[in-house]
Amino acid sequence: MNKGYLDMELLRFTTAGSVDDGKSTLIGRLLYDSKSVFEDQLEAVTRASSRLGSAEVNLALLTDGLRAEREQGITIDVAYRYFATPKRKFIIADTPGHIEYTRNMVTGASTADAAILLIDARQGILEQTLRHSYITSLLGIPYVIVAINKMDLVDFSREVFDSICNEYKSIIEKTGLRNVRFFPISAKEGDNVVNSSGRTPWYTGPSLLEYLEQIPVHTEKGGTAGRFPVQYVIRPHKETFHDFRGYAGQVAGGVFRTGDPVTILPSGTTSTIQGIYEGGQEFSEASTGDSVILTLTDNVDISRGDMLVQSHALPHTGNTICLTLCWFNPKGMSAGGKYIVRHTTCELRGVIREIRHKVNISTLEKVTEHDGVVRMNDIAGVTLHMSQPLKYDLYRTNRITGSLILVDEFTNETVAAGMIEA
Repeated sequence: MNKGYLDMELLRFTTAGSVDDGKSTLIGRLLYDSKSVFEDQLEAVTRASSRLGSAEVNLALLTDGLRAEREQGITIDVAYRYFATPKRKFIIADTPGHIEYTRNMVTGASTADAAILLIDARQGILEQTLRHSYITSLLGIPYVIVAINKMDLVDFSREVFDSICNEYKSIIEKTGLRNVRFFPISAKEGDNVVNSSGRTPWYTGPSLLEYLEQIPVHTEKGGTAGRFPVQYVIRPHKETFHDFRGYAGQVAGGVFRTGDPVTILPSGTTSTIQGIYEGGQEFSEASTGDSVILTLTDNVDISRGDMLVQSHALPHTGNTICLTLCWFNPKGMSAGGKYIVRHTTCELRGVIREIRHKVNISTLEKVTEHDGVVRMNDIAGVTLHMSQPLKYDLYRTNRITGSLILVDEFTNETVAAGMIEA
């Protein structure tokens, strides 16, 4: 493995779409045609395909690894797969299409640089297409690929492709999706996935993989303002750390450098970064995504859940916030509901003060007149009041410090994911 390989950029992308749109087959095709499948994996999938009565190798089985998934022919859980080309490394999140697994789609897409939304050329745009498009917009995924799949089943008709593209443009206008590009593909046959197809002479763009290799990688998912949620305090120990006191965590935004003035929240105490350590080595700086230990020039009171921020760029602080929720739980939510709020490394109590609106997935409009109950897979705008002030950024500024989850007080189940708006 050469240094060039180690230094290659990593692109994270997710797939989403309705049931049987071919998400797992598309990923299997990407892995197979890019020669990222080991021989023993291919042999196992060939045997599994034969056992399930298929005369051809079912490439979807490269990602559908659970026994229940193979038996039912559906994707249930998020499957993460890694592959690489000479130009770039990739991590794919293959997410389920069934409506009851929408929460899995949110999970898989939350860290993505790009999203592939699949549409069956025979079916056109369905409700799940609208739902996943809206969630993709909420999550702020910067690049969107609309892959119109199974073109082989509509004789690679340009009219069918253009019709779906034109219909989808109204969704772009309503959701505000950015950098949307359309591809006519056949995941099963391989057309326009890794290699361009001669069966679509009317399409002159790149193949899907060629485009994935060109997408700019946005490394600043955490925004540009320095944010460091403290995960663990390393206290002095006579046998190991002696007089060392450090604060371990992952940088959630910006760049921290030795000598930077920082403010510790919620106390408001100030200090200066003395050292930055990772893997036993000392560095002069740490940026978004780096897991490091910071030391300060002053011995101050810091605990898990506190946040070190750059003193010149303080986050918002408050007990009440407005956010958009994706509701995951079969048990509905209404105003007055009490939940555990988990935000970065901080945990506190919160109560839903108001359900401001619910999203009508069929029209993508915000409905203010509703029955007052948020049900499983609903998307809603709510007002949340917390027992203590929260240190946060708006989601559009920082996808890490601008998001949170709600947890049921009694069952400890994650019931919702939220993006902070105001």
